[in-house]
Amino acid sequence: MNRLSWFNTVSLTLGFAFLYIPMVILVIYSFNESKLVTVWAGFSTKWYGQLLKDQAFLNAAWVTLKVAVLSSTIATVLGTMAAYVMVRSGRFFGRTLFSGMIYAPLVMPEVITGLSLLLLFIGIGLDRGVMTIVLAHTTFSMCYVSVVVSSRLVTFDKSLEEAALDLGCTPAEAFRLVTLPIIAPAVVSGWLLAFTLSLDDLVIASFTSGPSSTTLPIKIFSAVRLGVSPEINALSTVMIGIVTVGVIATSLITKTQKVRQQRDEQEAARTQE
Repeated sequence: MNRLSWFNTVSLTLGFAFLYIPMVILVIYSFNESKLVTVWAGFSTKWYGQLLKDQAFLNAAWVTLKVAVLSSTIATVLGTMAAYVMVRSGRFFGRTLFSGMIYAPLVMPEVITGLSLLLLFIGIGLDRGVMTIVLAHTTFSMCYVSVVVSSRLVTFDKSLEEAALDLGCTPAEAFRLVTLPIIAPAVVSGWLLAFTLSLDDLVIASFTSGPSSTTLPIKIFSAVRLGVSPEINALSTVMIGIVTVGVIATSLITKTQKVRQQRDEQEAARTQE
């Protein structure tokens, strides 16, 4: 068993400290009594109460959650379909172009993506609002889902699908009954990744949002330009909590499905013996 060297230990410690100490400080100061975010004046939860009374932040939070759920769901469906075509269809005419169009948003600057989508929406006469943000977030997040699901499909045993087809299943039934349950952890991970990207996006949303569809990152950015307030610390703490709960829940679901799959494989092996 390999042990961590002092260099690796120090590197990991510094890396985690750089990432998480600012978040810990933010969470601590969200319970600060003082309105000055840099001066500790005692423990208090009043800023969370004031946050619940701030209608502008609540409206922005609702728009953000609605956009994140819709865009991540659509992106997961489209990304899974694209990954299945790329892995299962072999070589076909236009494969290189299709692959490039899927992976292009991964390396495209967000400013270029947001500007091009803005010009597209103006060109087709589509008013900017929640729907345009959903379309924009779906465009750039489905490629991430495609990458995650493709990595799972590459290692998937095709003989399971072939066995289902031999037993009378149609291709659609074989995908629904055999393939989808096995790749479900990757699909869930892709959905969570798309949800997080949508929740965090500022640049693309600023190009594609309208006056009545301000998202939470845009609202926070506008408020921070006038100075950081304890309400923003409280709001950021709530967002950190939501993401943390989502990551833990997804990890538990994935682990449970993996254990169940291993148990089923062991039972099948014993049955064959």
